[in-house]
Amino acid sequence: MRPIPSALQTKLDSGVTTLARCWKLTRRDGVVAGFTDHDGDLVVGGVTFRAGTGFSSSEAASRFDLSVDSAEISGALADDSLTDADLAAGRYDAAEVETWLVDWSDPSLSVLTARGTLGEVRREGRAFTAELRGLADLLSQESGRLYTARCGADLGDARCKVDLANPALRGAGAVTSVEGSSVLVASGLDGFADTLFYAGRLTWSSGANAGLSIEIKQHRLVAGDARLTLWQAMPEAVAIGDTFTVTAGCDKSFATCRARFANTDNFRGFPQIPGNDFLLASPVQGAPGNDGLSLSPPVLAG
Repeated sequence: MRPIPSALQTKLDSGVTTLARCWKLTRRDGVVAGFTDHDGDLVVGGVTFRAGTGFSSSEAASRFDLSVDSAEISGALADDSLTDADLAAGRYDAAEVETWLVDWSDPSLSVLTARGTLGEVRREGRAFTAELRGLADLLSQESGRLYTARCGADLGDARCKVDLANPALRGAGAVTSVEGSSVLVASGLDGFADTLFYAGRLTWSSGANAGLSIEIKQHRLVAGDARLTLWQAMPEAVAIGDTFTVTAGCDKSFATCRARFANTDNFRGFPQIPGNDFLLASPVQGAPGNDGLSLSPPVLAG
């Protein structure tokens, strides 16, 4: 049972309340933001919960398995609180959310009513709606090791052990032309083999997107310059002259692990495991070995 301060419980029992809802968002980089549906800012626990952001929440329905069936929070985008660029850049992805019930006449009287993480975010003009996932959502996520033909590690992590600081696997470039919202041509990478940066990571070091990272979908060499296709458009426009660093990528296959990184000792997959083609295979008439003899009973010596 959730404890409620006695003074707050007394006000709840009286039938006349001065209550407001507050939401505390903690991003993965440690930045904390507070929002409230009250008409004035509130300070609770040293956090300022800003008013005038249009924040509100839907009714939350919980099922018998403890998972949240439907819950959302919505609000308005503002340059001084929650910006469209922040959302597009993924800065609030999987942010922790605490929902508090606060007596606005005495903010020291408050109770935590829910805790979860932000899920899918939808933007419409200057407004947004975010899915709120409860703690039980963690129970529905995959955990443990999966037995697959491809590697289960990420390139450069503690299990992979490939050193991405190696100059042979890391480069720096500058944009020379922009061919689309997610396609750019860059100089400075002509010394690297074609496709080396496929599935790698690009991190901007200057320009409007400085500090943001994105995965590379395709890497090709065109007339000595690198043509990079990103998995999605950056939140801010990419300009000629913007600089970045890139690290090599891996398709997680055993062949790439062996040929490109000489790292087979740390390969975390099972390349010999039968695939779907093996499971769906059927006998072919006339193929060698399909003579039915394997089903014949053994001949006993008399």
